[in-house]
Amino acid sequence: MFTVLAAMSGMGREYIRDRTLEGHESARKRGKTIGGAGVTAESMLSMALHLRDIPARLVITTGKKKGQHPSPATVMRMLREHDEQAATAVSA
Repeated sequence: MFTVLAAMSGMGREYIRDRTLEGHESARKRGKTIGGAGVTAESMLSMALHLRDIPARLVITTGKKKGQHPSPATVMRMLREHDEQAATAVSA
């Protein structure tokens, strides 16, 4: 009985997938784009490429990872914490 239910579930999943792909293809033929709106510009890409190099310029000066570079996530966390502290200092 479980085998039959599993097969039916698989067939249903495949049917939905096929219909979705057909819908995407139909939309493309009508000139519609699939996915989110394009919000990037050439200047934004240029800035992002510049900012990507920042963690490579930073060097950890103490601790077990001395001499290594921080991850981009660490840099983002440091900046976020700084902004939060600055906002708290201004409102106090």
